[in-house]
Amino acid sequence: MIRNPIGFPNPVNEVAARTVAAGVVVMAAVAISTRQLWLTIPIAYGFVARTLTGPRLSPLGFVATRFVAPRLGRWAKPVPGAPKRFAQAMGATFALGALVAWLVGSGIACIIVLAILIIPATLEAALAYCVGCRIFGVLMRVGIIPASICVECEDVWSRRASPSGRPGELATG
Repeated sequence: MIRNPIGFPNPVNEVAARTVAAGVVVMAAVAISTRQLWLTIPIAYGFVARTLTGPRLSPLGFVATRFVAPRLGRWAKPVPGAPKRFAQAMGATFALGALVAWLVGSGIACIIVLAILIIPATLEAALAYCVGCRIFGVLMRVGIIPASICVECEDVWSRRASPSGRPGELATG
């Protein structure tokens, strides 16, 4: 895997990722319901910080990795970092779009983009379904993202189910 020089983690603790997603859902829902759209600033900052450094510069990421995830350690599940970073970059794109909308005076556009952002964040927080990770996988399968970006992902996504149904066993033929 190509490592971010600033230090994005690999692997990522899925419990921490889900905790961060829950925090995003809460912050975006509060921003929308109270019309306190200035909250888009910390939402956007958090996504950009997590994209660049993982949890290191993100207050929400820091709380998730230092306080919440250690207390839920028995449910910890390491997952490849590259898809999670891609998902954070997608979130950053939406959050920055919402921020720009708010800054130019379009509160309704900001609210719409934040509402859209809540959907994948809720899926991650509640169901451990990472929309960005799925898109990352599709982009790897079609060759847009090279396998060298996430060797672990290529290994997982290139497997086919075996006739016996045992995980990790490749199908023949």
